Amino acid sequence: MTRSITIALDRYDRHFPFFDGTVKAPPGFAYHALQVGQSDHLRDGTDRHGRMIHERAYDVAEFSMSTFLMAVERGAPLVGVPVFPRRLFSASCMFVRADSDIETPADLRGRKVGLSSFQTTLSLLAKGDLKFEYGVAWEDIRWVLTKPEKVRFDPKPGVVIEQAPKDADLGLMLEAGEIDAIFMPHPPHSVMKGRVKTRRLFRDTQAEERRYFQKVGYWPFMHVLAIDADLARAEPDLPHALIDMFAQAHHISDDYYADPNWSRLPAIRHLYEESLRTFGDPWVNGFKANRGNLERFIQYSHDQGLIGERYAPERLFAASTLET
Repeated sequence: MTRSITIALDRYDRHFPFFDGTVKAPPGFAYHALQVGQSDHLRDGTDRHGRMIHERAYDVAEFSMSTFLMAVERGAPLVGVPVFPRRLFSASCMFVRADSDIETPADLRGRKVGLSSFQTTLSLLAKGDLKFEYGVAWEDIRWVLTKPEKVRFDPKPGVVIEQAPKDADLGLMLEAGEIDAIFMPHPPHSVMKGRVKTRRLFRDTQAEERRYFQKVGYWPFMHVLAIDADLARAEPDLPHALIDMFAQAHHISDDYYADPNWSRLPAIRHLYEESLRTFGDPWVNGFKANRGNLERFIQYSHDQGLIGERYAPERLFAASTLET
């Protein structure tokens, strides 16, 4: 008998093979890939993270790393698979006004910084990097939020967290001087479309990313693969099989870039080759290769009061995947 599972993902290039069916499921399984947005459209039902944690809407889902750390500690019925479908450097996601006097992370002390939510993974990473990479205590910054938290938590004493007005545009707030910076992977359209003139905090952001990568040895992840705990117990071979399926997708999507005109970007092959020279293959999955990355996120989450215990990363994943 074949068991069919739903896998909720965003449509990145590395996930195309799930949507066109070129990834093969292991014997005894079939899958249906669902393109579901991560958290930005609460009213139209495409809140992948929220629906997975609160409704168990999918069998398997690409899931917020930060929320996952909190959910596991609180006993949510989720089990991790050490596949990390989304990765970002925090330096690329720190924006200030084009005419800002903020030139270094130290200049953020005492300022107001806009986030989507306090526990969003990029928010977690950026706050942690400020403190542990750049020597700027995130507690010395006033945080302005636009979205509700996925998992309830009590902020650390003395931390200043404000809620932006309903439907506020952080870009317009930045332009008006109501906030001093934005830390977001997807800044508002007012920023991305150029209405509000901004720049990244690090003027040579790519150099900072290279420095960070060379120091820590990895590209920080944003998302992890989560599986419904009841399904993981009923199908103990599935977590490991999912690692193999994502390995298939990786190899298939990597071949896309052999065609220099695969993308609409004229320089895509050159960018691909440059990335390999700089970072090698930073999309390595499996538990052992990502342990340091996981430990850093757990440290950051504990320091920011999102989890109460700095637990071992083994707690997050299906036992069958810990040797990967």
